[in-house]
Amino acid sequence: MVARQKGKVVMAKVDIDDNTDLAIAFEVSVVPTVLAIKNGDVVDKFEGIKDEDQLECFLKKLIYC
Repeated sequence: MVARQKGKVVMAKVDIDDNTDLAIAFEVSVVPTVLAIKNGDVVDKFEGIKDEDQLECFLKKLIYC
């Protein structure tokens, strides 16, 4: 899904077992948690599994806002 955005979105996966400090800092308590970070600030997030339509909506909202 991210690849379809042609570079407008970058995704990074973080292992919270190896990076507990990040999990605590970003208040991650559910896996998966997806954080949208823009200019260093969390602008949106979701927890749990989403279907393809929900993911597409999440990404479009980030790109066009």
